[in-house]
Amino acid sequence: MLFLAALTAPAQAREPLDIRVFTKIGDPGQPEPVAIGPDNRVYVGTNQLGHGDADAPSKVFAYSRRAELAREYELKGQPPEEDHGIQGLAFDRDGLLYALDRSADPRVVVLDPATGTQRVYARFRDVPPCADAPDEDCSDTQLDGPAGPDYAIFSPSGELYVTDIDQGLIWRVPKGGGRPEIWLKDARLESVYGPNGIQFMADGRTLLFVNTASNPSAGNSLTGRLYTVPVRPDGSPGELTQVWESLPLDAPDGLAIARSGNVYIALAGTSQVLLLSPDYEELARTPPDPAANQSEEIPVDGPGSLAFLGQRLLVSNHSPIRGDPDSWAILDVFAGEDGLPLYYPRISKPRLIVDARLGAAARRLRVRVTRHLASKTVPVRRARVLAGGLRARTGRRGRVTISLPVPKGVVPPIVVRARKHGFRRARLVLG
Repeated sequence: MLFLAALTAPAQAREPLDIRVFTKIGDPGQPEPVAIGPDNRVYVGTNQLGHGDADAPSKVFAYSRRAELAREYELKGQPPEEDHGIQGLAFDRDGLLYALDRSADPRVVVLDPATGTQRVYARFRDVPPCADAPDEDCSDTQLDGPAGPDYAIFSPSGELYVTDIDQGLIWRVPKGGGRPEIWLKDARLESVYGPNGIQFMADGRTLLFVNTASNPSAGNSLTGRLYTVPVRPDGSPGELTQVWESLPLDAPDGLAIARSGNVYIALAGTSQVLLLSPDYEELARTPPDPAANQSEEIPVDGPGSLAFLGQRLLVSNHSPIRGDPDSWAILDVFAGEDGLPLYYPRISKPRLIVDARLGAAARRLRVRVTRHLASKTVPVRRARVLAGGLRARTGRRGRVTISLPVPKGVVPPIVVRARKHGFRRARLVLG
């Protein structure tokens, strides 16, 4: 309990594991994944698999750090007559959001928060049990479940690892998208609710993930388990190792790792957030019991996803069993420590944006070069600008002024180009 004792210092304004409400979530309801973007906004996806407005498309809501709704996005291409919902969210270095759409055609959708544009990054497939198709892509399961992409995490090198809660396996999507490969399958992962929350540990080579329930081959089928599995130098999985087992009916869901090595787990079954030590010993649960939970402004009700926002832990309250709209919220649990940074790899070259205007005498060209970073437009310094046969570089605000060698009052067409290593070029024609 040394960690909890350390957080009781007078400098702390909140008690350890204190729970507050970050924001309520409106239609279509049932928030599940939550992620923090490089623009410091909080992104929340809705998952209407069984609750919420099942006839409406899923949405992604973007909030400020003060819980002010900044923008919302409607996921395109979902079959409204089929079950659908956003299960997981992940960001790349340039602020593009990767959403797991668990529908009749499960996929990864890339959403640009700045423009709202969307495209398909990968599609998941139903694979047979290995007993039926030993020589094909298969799951090490007895039952044949559909594809169920649930949580996603990027590796340092840009591969996207995705847990499949229904087929009892982990996918790996290649950098840049395309056909996912079955990366890990194991008979211990088959259950009513299989692999769930997942994150890379501090070494950047070991994955930590939970199984919400257990296969009898792993032990008590009512308990969930926490596993580690290394990524070998050749990209293949190493040995799957169990490091923790839950209490019966805890139903662990999402997880988040702190810089200290502490692990926070959302317990959807008992409606608690669990704190484990770096050695996977239980330190605390919040709320500690059902009576304490009922005294909360919004009681914890089937917590799902976890994400660090500074020293606060945001928790999606998605009420998967009761389906209570009054429970649909993002809760704020005070961790009193920072989260382990996630990996935000660069997947593709970002595009430069060039804007230019002429001064009153048509001799001075003012140029600004920017780029999108999630929902924000940020300046690009040291970008090379070419215009009117002249070259210049932008300053720290992404701006530069060029004196054009043209007669007074004459405004010929001017082509302005912007370039920088690692970016896609931009071009603008004036006049």
